[in-house]
Amino acid sequence: QVQLVESGGGLVQPGGSLRLSCAASGSIFSINTMGWYRQAPAKEREFVATFTNGGITNYADSVKGRFTISRDNTKNTVYLQMNSLKPEDTAVYYCKVVLRPRVGVPSNYWGQGAQVTVSS
Repeated sequence: QVQLVESGGGLVQPGGSLRLSCAASGSIFSINTMGWYRQAPAKEREFVATFTNGGITNYADSVKGRFTISRDNTKNTVYLQMNSLKPEDTAVYYCKVVLRPRVGVPSNYWGQGAQVTVSS
């Protein structure tokens, strides 16, 4: 069984910073892409950033230059450093990990979500 545990959300003023973490644990054989998505109230879940196991990163245009995704393969953890936060960044942030469990086929796994609220 595989678990993803997120941490680091909270309330921050506009212009502030937060860092999210997502740790994968359990019966993992290998990890491919790790990434972040977000869902604002009454909106569809949207892509934020991804980091492939080959070292390639991709960002949504709305966060380029402000957010940085990184990963620590020794800890099976992905991070999202969010700087210069704006009220429109307010959302529940979900990590998504594409991994192969020790038993089974590669699949998408989602974290439980972390609320990020940007407000003065």
